[in-house]
Amino acid sequence: MSNFAPSDSQGSVTEIATTSPSSSVGEFFVKFWGVRGLIATPGSHTNRYGGNTACVEMQLADKRLIFDGGTGLRTLGKNLRLLQQPIEAYLFFTNSQSNRIQGFPFFAPAFIPENRFHIYGSAASNSASIKQCLGDQMLQPHFPYPLQVMQSELQFYHLTPGNDVKLDEVTISVGLINQTQRSVGYCISWQNKSVAYLTDLTKSADPVDQEQILQIVKGVDLLIANATYVPPTANNHESSDLDWQAAVKLAQSAEVQKLVISHHHPDDDDDFLDQVQADVQSVFPQALLAFEGLVLSVGK
Repeated sequence: MSNFAPSDSQGSVTEIATTSPSSSVGEFFVKFWGVRGLIATPGSHTNRYGGNTACVEMQLADKRLIFDGGTGLRTLGKNLRLLQQPIEAYLFFTNSQSNRIQGFPFFAPAFIPENRFHIYGSAASNSASIKQCLGDQMLQPHFPYPLQVMQSELQFYHLTPGNDVKLDEVTISVGLINQTQRSVGYCISWQNKSVAYLTDLTKSADPVDQEQILQIVKGVDLLIANATYVPPTANNHESSDLDWQAAVKLAQSAEVQKLVISHHHPDDDDDFLDQVQADVQSVFPQALLAFEGLVLSVGK
């Protein structure tokens, strides 16, 4: 695994240097490779937070877990190519929309025969499996090479919300958090350390769904969540007005230790997100907005 050294810390989640993580015995690291929603937004106005779509890497218990495969997955893949081969990792998708899977065809380690990837996802809104969704986007005329060109060992698993995935000592709980998009959320638990990854929160969730979401998040060290988007209008189409209150309310109700807001709207530039972060921290001080390269140490 890649390497870095964490700084001295206080509390249960610590921000450390923006270099690549290495999980040693008893350590749990999270790194953000893509923090945008909807569509990638490269440019001078997004340099500080980043323009790649969703991809988060976690290293714990000698395992590498990857959540979502947006364009940030390509950058992660380039980093993994620098490591000693072979590589084994576990990919978990929250849904099959383009911004969550579009980096997969460009994930270079998947083309190397010695590598192995375990790929998890629930049924899409049209009942397609994660394998079908990933494969369809690699068919002509969308992409020149089909899924079968990937020479690594690819193992696909169908997720059912409410059931857990066990990877030795690591438990990944799965819950449905968005009925419309058929999006799932995850809670990753290991050695009394836990991270919840929920990036499709809505303000108008059904009370039953809200209770299920709360159970997934309850008491975690780190909650990674989205701010909800205000529908575009003539007044706000240039710069979206993010509503972060749902994420903060969930963090407070669930008594989480730290909140990271990710999946930023493509219209929101660095200066706007700076102001969002200040607003969020005025209500929930243990919160920050994700940026590409951010590394967090969980359980410190």
